[in-house]
Amino acid sequence: MSNILNEVLLANRDYAASFDKGDLPMPPGRHFAILTCMDARLDPAKYAGLSEGDAHVIRNAGGRASDDAIRSLVISYKLLGTREWFVVHHTDCGMETFTDEIMRGLLASSLKTASVDEHGWHDCCQGPGSTEGNYIDWLTIKDQAQSVLEDVVRIKAHPLVPAEIPVYGYIYDVKSGRLIEVPAATAAGK
Repeated sequence: MSNILNEVLLANRDYAASFDKGDLPMPPGRHFAILTCMDARLDPAKYAGLSEGDAHVIRNAGGRASDDAIRSLVISYKLLGTREWFVVHHTDCGMETFTDEIMRGLLASSLKTASVDEHGWHDCCQGPGSTEGNYIDWLTIKDQAQSVLEDVVRIKAHPLVPAEIPVYGYIYDVKSGRLIEVPAATAAGK
């Protein structure tokens, strides 16, 4: 058993020993959802004051409004009653450090973990690689405020999203822990 697996299972054992949340209803109690990045430095429960059962948190690389993220938001509203949504990107995001072309090149070269230094991204090893990455839009980010605005606009324009759902746009500052509004995104999300 790996150390990580063992640590997770021990932590779960301790958590389950005093677990008292088994009667929470399926719909989120505070009726909102957050779409945010998978970055380990972000803890939506802490930065948004959440407890178990309060809100839906949808995470992906960059917190982007991908088809799957929109699918989850639509389910969150249609079947589970959320009435407000947040799009939260963050400073110092890894999605700002590469382009689709870089990712595709790295994957074509090798499937092993790449590294980055002052000269850019590098593969550590030779093949095998795959060109399947050529068929994915990696939704990289050039400008955080612009990407938040684009995602809010995409969500609001989606034919499965009711017009009455407000979508707020924010950037989480990883240095201060603050949520910084992107006013153009929030205006677009009204």
